[in-house]
Amino acid sequence: MKKFLEEFKTFAMRGNVMDLAVGVIVGGAFSSITTSLINDIIMPIVGIFVGEASFADLQIHAGGAVITYGNFIQAVLNFLILAFVVFCMVKAVNRITHKKAAPPPAPPAPSAEEKLLAEIRDLLKEKQ
Repeated sequence: MKKFLEEFKTFAMRGNVMDLAVGVIVGGAFSSITTSLINDIIMPIVGIFVGEASFADLQIHAGGAVITYGNFIQAVLNFLILAFVVFCMVKAVNRITHKKAAPPPAPPAPSAEEKLLAEIRDLLKEKQ
């Protein structure tokens, strides 16, 4: 049991797990911002063109059942908008990190004088 707990502690304290935990927490907070953007700004504008205040109002009555297909449309639009926003964020982060991780420029080629000095050095080594 002690070894199991030590292995778990090692696993939990690894950098990747901690990064993932931070990502989940930030993602949860970001999700509420994106949901508000969709529900409070984008969907009312879309509702003007659809003629309904919300997609949730779109439904079909079939016998005793109510099929609220508007909720499904709303969920799909929420996903697409959230996926687009996350894509833009990841693209921006990748652009920033690739600029930082650019390899250093190659050293300049040796000048004629440096080549000549290297040849002289090599000849002196051969004579010894």
